[in-house]
Amino acid sequence: MTRHGSRPYPLGATLNKDGCNFAIHAPSTKDIQLALFSGNGSYSLHDLPGDDAGIRHTFIPDIQPGQEYGYVVSHHDEQLLISDPYAKSINKALHYRPPFSPAKSFDMPKCVVIDDSFDWQETEHPRIPREEMVLFETHVKGLTQQNPEVEDAIKGRYLGLVSPQMLAFYKQQNINTLQLLPVAACMHEPHLLKMDKVNYWGYNPYLFMVPDPRYAETDAVTELKTTIRELHKHGIEVILDVVYNHTAEGGDGPTTFNLKALDPRFYIMHGQHFANFTGCGNTVDLTYQPALNLVMDTLRYWVSEFKVDGFRFDLAATLGRQGDDYNPEAAFFKAVAQDPVLKETKLIAEPWDIGPNGYQVGNFPFGWNECNDKLRDISRSFWRGDQGYLKEFATRLMGSRDIYSAANWPYKLTVNYITYHDGFTLQDLVSYKNKHNEANGEQNRDGHGDNRSENYGVEGETENLMVIATREKQKRNLMASLLFAFGIPHILTADILSHSQGGNNNAYCQDNETSWLNWSDTERKQHFRTWMSQMVANRNQYMVPFIRAFSGEYRNNNRIFWHRIDGTLMEHDDWNRLSSVALHLGIGKDGQELVYLINQTNAPARFKLPNDREQQWVTICDTNVRNLNPGHAKGEVLLSPTSMAILHYQP
Repeated sequence: MTRHGSRPYPLGATLNKDGCNFAIHAPSTKDIQLALFSGNGSYSLHDLPGDDAGIRHTFIPDIQPGQEYGYVVSHHDEQLLISDPYAKSINKALHYRPPFSPAKSFDMPKCVVIDDSFDWQETEHPRIPREEMVLFETHVKGLTQQNPEVEDAIKGRYLGLVSPQMLAFYKQQNINTLQLLPVAACMHEPHLLKMDKVNYWGYNPYLFMVPDPRYAETDAVTELKTTIRELHKHGIEVILDVVYNHTAEGGDGPTTFNLKALDPRFYIMHGQHFANFTGCGNTVDLTYQPALNLVMDTLRYWVSEFKVDGFRFDLAATLGRQGDDYNPEAAFFKAVAQDPVLKETKLIAEPWDIGPNGYQVGNFPFGWNECNDKLRDISRSFWRGDQGYLKEFATRLMGSRDIYSAANWPYKLTVNYITYHDGFTLQDLVSYKNKHNEANGEQNRDGHGDNRSENYGVEGETENLMVIATREKQKRNLMASLLFAFGIPHILTADILSHSQGGNNNAYCQDNETSWLNWSDTERKQHFRTWMSQMVANRNQYMVPFIRAFSGEYRNNNRIFWHRIDGTLMEHDDWNRLSSVALHLGIGKDGQELVYLINQTNAPARFKLPNDREQQWVTICDTNVRNLNPGHAKGEVLLSPTSMAILHYQP
């Protein structure tokens, strides 16, 4: 029989054929013990005799997958059960009745020892080039919870994402990338627990490596791996939204789940108090080596064991903080850049937090793509009819090159969006002038105030056909601006279905019909869904070659002209004077061409089309019509009020 000594690495619970090695970074806790639980809830305590620079470890023979465990420490003279920061699974969904206490810690979900092996059936990462990606932001539960065609057992579950009905939906809508809202185990904030609500979005991480059991039938690890494998088989990439800026322990208060008890240096402190650059009570300090190790080990784990294709980092400015300052040369960015496992992984930053100098759009390192709120704000204002936005609308359409030099495309392509999980859905953006967040229990004080939305005469739902027609056209204007702008489009999957949240622009705690997508169909919704599918396909066919041509070394070998509606070139003063303009793009000296006809006014505009090569133009987008039949155009085009058309010419 082999005698096993215990080892400090890897951290966590690591199985072999003889038993399990347990290792935990616990420099501040001398009396820590491993608790192994049996089926009836009783437990045995085991010392951790190994000590390696603050890492305590032991080897326990004959441990099997499924063994439940935790660690017991003394906390204010009471026994406290804490979770392993490197745990890979927990035995049930997270919940407790506040306030938290050491006594209640023993009723919390237990960590579970798992075997990492899984049959990937020879599937590979799809490796979709950045310029071909269209991100569809999706909540695991919300997508399928109300879909009547999905089998009941997997509605709202990981496996619901890969039901035959959903796979058919992705294909029909030309979806190639799902960006999942956080799936790491999330604990609900005390104020939500007191109101019997939950953190539905999942932005309050309890353990970084554990798939949330909320979305599993029996085994979250296997079910999420199966889901990613099946999506990969259909050529769909999976981007995980991850939260490393804070943890669910919050700031000052009794809540201690692990890091606070193990090592207080995990969090940035201002004297005796927790720095709150996140709005969530605490801030993880990535200048501290063990904290950096935890985040890096987690990222590698998701890529190597779950085959995740990329990450969207919540409040990513925090990850580059050195104390109170943001630094694009910070240790975290260097660690990610040199990591061989993460080499081909997509990295998307939400480039701000609420700390000092928290707005860092354009300041992330090479290889990071950034969510760019400028296209969102400018497009909303422009199509609502606000004056003075033409010049900036043009800049956003051309890929925000004032912030992201085309020399660095596609690696630094902007991530454009009109809507995100936080904020109005597209349907609500054109249906509500004001936010209606009363159901969140905060007297409508929460949520973004500057929505740049419009209701076109009626607040909320209406039977008025004129209002409905205006709203539908505005939805098409906004989506066309997104899909045919240079960049990576980010779309809410909810918007394909014209889902309304009843004007709630901060539905983070609404685990109900407000957030669960409404699959009931109407002719209007069907038309919009079909139009969206066609526009995503047209973007892939017509826009991608332009993004490639306008990227990198040969970006200046192309043609860009801004025209007045009579076809003459615009002059400097026109930018402040005109509301109807045409953008004419050409690849190389004589390659394919696009012309964007943009009419912000309330009157029709007659555009003279470029004719220098006797071009035969084909309409690939016209926001005035809900059913696009690509017609040929030559000479002139009469464009309806408040609409946009895009035409293509193939020499």
